Amino acid sequence: MQTPGEFVRDQVTTVREKVDQLAGNVAETVAAERSKVSATSTQVGEFIREQRNAARVSLRELARTAGVSNPYLSQVERGLRKPSAEILAAIAKGLKISAETLYEQAGILDRRSGNPDTVAAIRSDPSLSERHKAVLLELYETYVREHTASSATEHPAPQTSPSRASKESA
Repeated sequence: MQTPGEFVRDQVTTVREKVDQLAGNVAETVAAERSKVSATSTQVGEFIREQRNAARVSLRELARTAGVSNPYLSQVERGLRKPSAEILAAIAKGLKISAETLYEQAGILDRRSGNPDTVAAIRSDPSLSERHKAVLLELYETYVREHTASSATEHPAPQTSPSRASKESA
């Protein structure tokens, strides 16, 4: 029979092992999430750099118009910092693109269906208000969904049917 001291020691050992096991699981989960955040930060940073270069805007000029420091914007572009939604909106304004575009790149918003070039063209059209862009994008997405659905009904996937040889032998 165990003494009370031995019993307590065994219980403490069991609890320590369980805590160590859970801590290991938490550490793995945190590392995986950190990796995902890093990949998303790198992706949005690369996208911002590409858009800035396409617009022929210097890093300093974009930082000034977005209201952030040069070093901070440089860190965002290199994927070292994950900007907030407010910073993304300010950067989008400085790049003269829709904030939604950056939100999608950062994983804040779900990606829209359809051709990315069409979506980008609608978003980048300076003659459209944000409301008009939203309406056009909604109409475009509806068209894409309906076209995809009608294509599926017009050209259904081939059904598997018994072969002619098995019909003849029956």
